[in-house]
Amino acid sequence: MKLATEAYVDGSWVPGTRRFAVYDPFDNAMIAEVTAGDAALADTAIEAAARAFPAWRAKPAPERGKLLGALAAKMLGEVDRLALLCTRENGKALSESVAEVKYAASFLTWFAAEAERAYGEAIPSSYSDQRLLVQREPVGPCALITPWNFPYAMLTRKLGAALAAGCTAVAKPAELTPLSALALAQLADEVGIPRGVINIVPTDHASEVGDRFVASPVIRKLSFTGSTAVGRSLLRACADDLKRVSLELGGNAPFVVLADADLDKAVAGAMIAKFRNAGQSCVAANRFIIEAPIAKVFANKLVEQVSQLTPGRGSDPGVDLGPVIDDRAVAKLIKLIDDAVEQGARIIHGASPDGRSRLISPVVLDGITSDMAIWREEIFGPVVALRTAKNESDALAQANDTEYGLVSYIYATDAARLTRFIDGLETGMVGVNEGLVSTAQAPFGGIKHSGFGREGSRHGLDDYTALKYVATRL
Repeated sequence: MKLATEAYVDGSWVPGTRRFAVYDPFDNAMIAEVTAGDAALADTAIEAAARAFPAWRAKPAPERGKLLGALAAKMLGEVDRLALLCTRENGKALSESVAEVKYAASFLTWFAAEAERAYGEAIPSSYSDQRLLVQREPVGPCALITPWNFPYAMLTRKLGAALAAGCTAVAKPAELTPLSALALAQLADEVGIPRGVINIVPTDHASEVGDRFVASPVIRKLSFTGSTAVGRSLLRACADDLKRVSLELGGNAPFVVLADADLDKAVAGAMIAKFRNAGQSCVAANRFIIEAPIAKVFANKLVEQVSQLTPGRGSDPGVDLGPVIDDRAVAKLIKLIDDAVEQGARIIHGASPDGRSRLISPVVLDGITSDMAIWREEIFGPVVALRTAKNESDALAQANDTEYGLVSYIYATDAARLTRFIDGLETGMVGVNEGLVSTAQAPFGGIKHSGFGREGSRHGLDDYTALKYVATRL
């Protein structure tokens, strides 16, 4: 299939008047030049979504679900092609790209079934001749803004819910990874999703397109995954029009290992939670908090596993870690590591990057304190930050010592300790003896400065519907 490089608007491929380059993060080789969407194209896409909305919302839910299921099947039928494209523009190991395509398709499969389950309710009335009913209706055309780290899954997690609910959508993929979204649009076109229901506007002027999304009264819902700073700005902008908003923002996930934990399982979970996509994930373990009696043993076991990771070009056989996404990411990692070392942290594995390559060998730091930037900021790279806790209560206090609240990980075997920890953790998700929490059937989302709203699960469908209450006198 031909590589899609043009915007997809109202069922047509739009070349636009200007283009921007997409590069392989491993060697900075240009992959393609893509349509650079502007305010005018964004407006055209919004208008297309508005025109398509009445017919799409009127389509019976089983028919909407059937089309979503067909799109999922199409993705699974082209896993290898889609995965290689993801690795080329994102850099992640090919095995992870394959897993992402399957993960992305699972959201379409899930919401294909959930389309038929946007249940209402009947409320007992105080009067015998009155009936009180509540029904769910789609909120309207939606704007979806997705990040670069999971270019398929972050789009289908939003798009599946929106379309299942009866909404139409305009999506802006990340500038660094637009090709995956455009490939998905190709497949949507092939399976017969009606024109205007899905619109993809790639751009290297994110604010220009984003401003049109939030300014348009036609757009009734904005869903954004990205940084907390941008999320705050979008929330303010949406306030004037009282748009529905869902925000999945930054994380600073604690990974807590208590003294009674199975250390081999804890280390295995740490490897998954930390190094998926080279640590470039909002749910990546950021702060490792280890109870004192087992801190040294855990560190040794972890370093043993980390030393076996193989960095390299994501498409090469045997590679575990691809490059980080760009030079700014490299500079941030250097800054965080150097700041920690200057304040007393020790590098017990690896070395601070030299800045000449985006291929970062994993680094393990010990002796982290709350004064270090690496404790407060999202790392987004293959760097482990270890800190010792005196006891259980100290570990919980350290875990909650952040403005973010997306996900936490806790390893222990004592049921009472686990219960206390689960109840005390200030996050929207918790992995208990589990390093991978994301799945289509569970509600994904955070609290505090990690945002609000939920994606996936039946709750993900709720975010794209509005309640209509009907009181009928018989």
